[in-house]
Amino acid sequence: MTQQDALFQYLLRLGDTSLVLGHRLSEWCGHAPELEEDVALTNLALDLVGHARMLLTYAGEVEGKGRDEDRLAYHRDVFDYRNHLLVEQPNRDFGHTIARQFLHDAWALELYERLTASTDANLAGIAAKAVKEKRYHLRHSAEWVVRLGDGTDASHARMADAFDRLWRFTPEMFEADEVERTLTAAGIAPDPESLRPAWEARVDGVLAEATLPPRPAVVGQTGGRQGRHGEQLGYLLAEMQYLQRAYPGATW
Repeated sequence: MTQQDALFQYLLRLGDTSLVLGHRLSEWCGHAPELEEDVALTNLALDLVGHARMLLTYAGEVEGKGRDEDRLAYHRDVFDYRNHLLVEQPNRDFGHTIARQFLHDAWALELYERLTASTDANLAGIAAKAVKEKRYHLRHSAEWVVRLGDGTDASHARMADAFDRLWRFTPEMFEADEVERTLTAAGIAPDPESLRPAWEARVDGVLAEATLPPRPAVVGQTGGRQGRHGEQLGYLLAEMQYLQRAYPGATW
């Protein structure tokens, strides 16, 4: 695998993960438990879509085949997506959404802080723009984990159930394959496994404060970065891509 091919795949993984999670959060618009949180989740979704735009635009440039952010976002099939399985999981309820967001945010902040030192100037620049928002995202989701986990018996039970359902999707975030190994050797991206200690420390600290069960040892369910997804992603993309699929090339 050439460094260019590895960088293209890596950018897709980051861009798709941000795009899919952003779309999931956008599904709460008009449905959040309180007005302030409705606005907050919508803004988080916009941040994530903004990160996806930067990453997919750069991915198109690296690929060199004339595909821009819109072509990559709206004209790929489900098996061409490279997002983490964690972010495509359905919202279920507000607690589940917060648990999913927190597990992602704790990983994303550590990654983007490290990417600001990438030897690839474009990727480092994207990370520098995104990392401030990543810090806010983590603070927001962590505060809600504590509020719900250490809240009522009902909210505590829902949060415990949410984490129990989501743990199996977290090991994928720390897997390394030929893509990461190629970029790590060039100083472009960090070794995914090196992100684990900081992620575990953040997660364990918040779980303890929230009086939630500790993080268990799990066998990971992986494959999203290689295009192996659950059926839920197909439904998500059918909604997200509808306009461009029905009216190719449509513009405002």
